[in-house]
Amino acid sequence: MLKSMTGYGKATATYHGKRISVEIRSLNSKSLDLNVKYASIYKEIEGDIRSIIGETLDRGKIDLMINIDGTGEAKNYTVNKDLAVAYYKDLKSVNDAIGEKSEDYLSLILRMPDIFINEKEELTEDEKNWILNLVKNAVDELNLFRRQEGKALENEFTIRIEDIRRLLLDVPKYENERIDTIRERMRKSLEELENKTYDDNRFEQEMIFYIEKLDISEEKMRLMNHLDYFLETMILPSGGKKLGFISQEIGREINTLGSKSNHAEMQKLVVDMKDNLEKIKEQILNTL
Repeated sequence: MLKSMTGYGKATATYHGKRISVEIRSLNSKSLDLNVKYASIYKEIEGDIRSIIGETLDRGKIDLMINIDGTGEAKNYTVNKDLAVAYYKDLKSVNDAIGEKSEDYLSLILRMPDIFINEKEELTEDEKNWILNLVKNAVDELNLFRRQEGKALENEFTIRIEDIRRLLLDVPKYENERIDTIRERMRKSLEELENKTYDDNRFEQEMIFYIEKLDISEEKMRLMNHLDYFLETMILPSGGKKLGFISQEIGREINTLGSKSNHAEMQKLVVDMKDNLEKIKEQILNTL
């Protein structure tokens, strides 16, 4: 099943008087690009957090934040007043510079990094495991979101692939007409020459050679196979990169059909195929 690289997950719980929330967002990226923000007390588990995400999320530009809010019950956290004042001055300076009206900065300041001072000297093993489980819960929510988005991508891809297939099945009804048009155009050109005599047998031989160069039987067969392969790969885990390669092969066959068509109606079919394929390629960039 496909998964989107775009997603959002959040997990919130209370630990010994602290309300802690883990938020994680993901956008498309060719590799895993992880940015983690947290209170300084959790610095020692950053490696564990990165391992969880690396093993679970595969690819994407991922931002993870761990926010701490006091519930009024905890006694081991105080506000870093010096840092709060520094944040206030910086925010006010920026606000004055851009000419905005004054704002209540307190709610913003309380969400800034390290605004709460942890008076404990070290992170306990129990809290460490608790935080890591909370991170896993947020990651699970993100994965659920990705799967839901992936289902929408599957539906979109199926519609586009079947539309290309329908257009491909319309090609044969123009093939004989195309050959007849080419034959008549060439015969007329020969008759317009000053020397109007020509060998019919030789003309037919040349026509056979010319028509063979315009034959699209193999292209149609390969394109149909690529369409089937795309749908088969789409339901496999982590097939996004492979779908990108298959779409390139589909594009090559469509381009060859266009170059060999020599018929206005066939060209229209090819243009519509390309339009569907471009929409597929756009969405593949966001597919795991």
